Amino acid sequence: MSKLRKKWLVTVSVIVLLSVLGLVAWYELAAPEDFQGIARANGRIETGEFDIAPKMPGRVQEILVREGEFVERGQVLAVIDTAALQAQRREAEAHVERARAEVTTAQSQLEQSESERAAAHALVNQRMAELDIAQKTAARSSALADEGAAPQQRADDDRARVHRADAAVSAARAQVAAADAAIATARSRVAAAESAVEAAQAAVERISEDIEDSTLKAPRDGRVQYRIAEPGEVLGAGAPLLNVVDLRDVYMTFFLPTAEAGRVAIGSQVRLVLDAAPQHVIPAEVSFVADVAQFTPRTVETEREREKLMFRIRAHIPEEILEEHIVELKPGLPGMAYVRLDPDVAWPDHLQVEEPS
Repeated sequence: MSKLRKKWLVTVSVIVLLSVLGLVAWYELAAPEDFQGIARANGRIETGEFDIAPKMPGRVQEILVREGEFVERGQVLAVIDTAALQAQRREAEAHVERARAEVTTAQSQLEQSESERAAAHALVNQRMAELDIAQKTAARSSALADEGAAPQQRADDDRARVHRADAAVSAARAQVAAADAAIATARSRVAAAESAVEAAQAAVERISEDIEDSTLKAPRDGRVQYRIAEPGEVLGAGAPLLNVVDLRDVYMTFFLPTAEAGRVAIGSQVRLVLDAAPQHVIPAEVSFVADVAQFTPRTVETEREREKLMFRIRAHIPEEILEEHIVELKPGLPGMAYVRLDPDVAWPDHLQVEEPS
């Protein structure tokens, strides 16, 4: 009985082995006909990624997302404590107010200097009129003294009055010059005070921007991959806080031998089938073909050795397709990539893309 059972088991094993060999032979012989003009290779889903990091050093106050969570562009992801920045901004705002007060004072001094110049000009005109009268009076007194009609002392007094009037005109003109210098100085003070206001306002704006940047937002749609820091930790400027997968930059990387890689062009159509979701056929396009071979043997001399050269190829998935398969497309998922080497070759039925529902 045991011999019969052993013989039966051997017979079953032989049948299973022959079946497996038959399937392998069918795959090797039939598959090339089904995939004529289409190259295939194993690959893995990869994505672009970016870090969320503070621009200024500070303590992490709050993190609002978890690992694996989807985030949208503009969404607040984390907050850095801004108490010190808030104090700096209040100080800068006080500098702005002080600078504005200095502008007001300088403008008042300018107005006062301009008024003094106007008064000095009026005094010059007055002294010029007095000089003119003194000169005319002295001329008449001198003529009368020469004729003996007036005493010589009177003529001498009138000439002395002319000299005093001329000196008064010079003094009034000096006051005008002093007023002009005071105006120039006041205008310089106004310009300096206004520059101080602009500098103080710029400081306020810079600190306000730093405060705004302390609220870390997602620059684009993505999925949180890692939380590198936790609330309460102190980070330096540029130190990563979160690592986010870019959901608009998803592709599969795979390798093809020289003969097939040489026929792949940028923009060639690709069909991706993931092991985790074999029921879905995901369309993609070739976006990169390496110009340097990978897995190169040490010596490349024979034709057989040249066939071992493999070239890295990347197939990007369009954004409109990503929205439909965003749940299935996770970094690291393995699958098969089918590349159409001949654009005239039709895709097999099992690689046809389903119309979106």
